[in-house]
Amino acid sequence: MQTDEIEIDAPPTFDIGQKVRSRKLIRNDGTFPGKDIGATLAKKGDVGYVVSIGTFLQSSYIYAVHFMTTGHIVGCRTKELELGEEIK
Repeated sequence: MQTDEIEIDAPPTFDIGQKVRSRKLIRNDGTFPGKDIGATLAKKGDVGYVVSIGTFLQSSYIYAVHFMTTGHIVGCRTKELELGEEIK
């Protein structure tokens, strides 16, 4: 069963400047210029910082994340990220 949840009805999960970590391997789907399709853009566990927040198809947030290990700024969906540090 498919859900038609519209993520942008709620505030973004992450804020600009927030430290985040990749929850999975992120490969180029063809939208990252200068890299081959399928090239690794961020590995699971790579740390980066949210530099901007946009939307995709008026339903999902896309976070532009500057990953420190590669220097790449990659568009990520909420499910691909987690907080970089645990809040205590």
